[in-house]
Amino acid sequence: MTALTIQDAARRSGLSEPTLRYYEEIGLIGPISRDPSSRHRRYREEDLDTLQALACLRAMGVGIEDMRIYQANRALGNVRAGAQRDLLLGHAERIEQQIETLQVHLGYLRAKAALWDARERGDAAAEAMANCAVQEMLPRLEEAILG
Repeated sequence: MTALTIQDAARRSGLSEPTLRYYEEIGLIGPISRDPSSRHRRYREEDLDTLQALACLRAMGVGIEDMRIYQANRALGNVRAGAQRDLLLGHAERIEQQIETLQVHLGYLRAKAALWDARERGDAAAEAMANCAVQEMLPRLEEAILG
């Protein structure tokens, strides 16, 4: 069994060393074993699996409390499979909404870029069409911003 240093665990998980220490401090991971002589943290491959799962959740905007729930459900296994599914699907829905909002923002940016492109080229007809496209985007943009 290879024991990983905190630097190795940070590099392989994508989480910073302070984040690893914090997650252990709040009980989200660990306790992490320590080297008997140096007292430095030593991460096992199983710890790394957990860290990678948490890094993925964090990257998706999952908060600490939901990470705690995820970890508790994970520890209980199949008994909490339905709760785990529901937790993950709830976050999937949130991300789908964010993607929809980003699509609106992307459409607006492209419409504005087309407007400025037409202005640069001095193409009045293209500018008018692009301006119409921008105006059509405004209600969707406002809705996306206000949620």
